Amino acid sequence: MAGKQTTGQRTILAFDFGTTRIGVAVGQEMLGTTNSLAPVQAKDGIPNKEQLQKLISEWQPDAFVVGIPLNMDGTESEMSRRARKFGNRLYGQYGKPWFGMDERGTTKQAKVIARDLGHKGSYKDTPVDGIAAQLILESWFAEQSSAQS
Repeated sequence: MAGKQTTGQRTILAFDFGTTRIGVAVGQEMLGTTNSLAPVQAKDGIPNKEQLQKLISEWQPDAFVVGIPLNMDGTESEMSRRARKFGNRLYGQYGKPWFGMDERGTTKQAKVIARDLGHKGSYKDTPVDGIAAQLILESWFAEQSSAQS
């Protein structure tokens, strides 16, 4: 049945904003499942338009979640302002709502997960952007679930 999906049945694309790579994950809100995807290349925080368009076309998301890299004390940083700008551009270009999610600690946690999965080498050798985006999306799903309880 075509039409607007209700909350809980949405497909969400999540992003771990970065200046050279933007991590991506996709999830199904009802099931709470998430999967990391290949990162989108970026130049000074501007995503590769073709890669981004391909993701949007393939997954047909109902909304976006963008990790907001706040300072450890919860204040805004230059990167958090840039991540919000990225979210606003997604909305402007695709007309889908976007939600910011505090991402403090996700990159560190993603590196631990990558190591535990047996990835060796440096961060550049084993990008963890997709894992970080997945963690951001999982946190957002958890927040949505607890808000509905």
